[in-house]
Amino acid sequence: MKNLRPYVAIARPDHWFKNIFILPGVAFAAVLKPDAIFNSEVSLSSFIFRLVIGIISTCLVASANYVINEWLDAEFDKFHPVKKNRPAVQGKLKASIVYTEYALLLLVGLSLASLVSPYFLAVAAALMIQGIFYNIRPMRTKEKAYLDVISEAINNPIRLMLGWFIVTSTPLPPSSLLFAYWMGGAFLMAIKRYGEYRFIANPEQAALYRRSFKFYTENSLLISSFFYANCAAFFLGVFLVKYRIELLLTLPFLAFLFTWYLYIGLKKDSPAQHPERLLRDKRLSAYLLFLGVLFMTLFFARIESLHWFLENSFITQK
Repeated sequence: MKNLRPYVAIARPDHWFKNIFILPGVAFAAVLKPDAIFNSEVSLSSFIFRLVIGIISTCLVASANYVINEWLDAEFDKFHPVKKNRPAVQGKLKASIVYTEYALLLLVGLSLASLVSPYFLAVAAALMIQGIFYNIRPMRTKEKAYLDVISEAINNPIRLMLGWFIVTSTPLPPSSLLFAYWMGGAFLMAIKRYGEYRFIANPEQAALYRRSFKFYTENSLLISSFFYANCAAFFLGVFLVKYRIELLLTLPFLAFLFTWYLYIGLKKDSPAQHPERLLRDKRLSAYLLFLGVLFMTLFFARIESLHWFLENSFITQK
């Protein structure tokens, strides 16, 4: 049993919390396509089945990506002050078992995805393909500056679509929402990169650990994170005004969340390097819970005074 622990560890079950990003996709689909979930032909038990199977499927496919990531990163992780202690770097893993684990996780994950819907299966396959492009040569986008952030962050809209297709088969959520999710994820990833770069505190060693760091500086990472945050806010604003103007009231709270995360990223040995540990922060967890409640409340509320802004009252017609 002890010999299996390293293989369980490289699947990173502690990162499964990231799949919570599926739930907003479920919520948005339920609001924008209510007939798909509140349908007399579709039982509540059937929806719950798809939701549970969908989440398990996503966790397994994501774990497959983590397995191949950690195995192929071993030759670079030895230059990281902490990651050099990982099982793959320490030579505690066998290639044949790692590749078998990778294949089995994908096989089971995609098989479960097929039980949800063909659309869900297609997006789950896209999650697999993202892992291939991100980790495996000749693409290995994680080694290319800026593309490493963009290609990793695309997991966010993929997870949103997975949640969406648990509810409905109507092709694709609104593009403004997808881009907002993508750029929001890019902001989080850029701050993570910034934290890693500062933690290593040696540009030459940082470049040996992650080749993209050869082309980064602390300033360029911060500036790029500002760009991603602005793009996320712009696309989110477009979506909210077009589909649910009541949610505009959440923007100041979301702006505060982005600012808070930036504050965390600027700390010495920043916790942003390890997003899986952030939920241990009780204040941050409480704030995220508050945001979730606020979103759900405004989803189903109608505030007439806000709809006045959608009228052409400011345009004088001749």
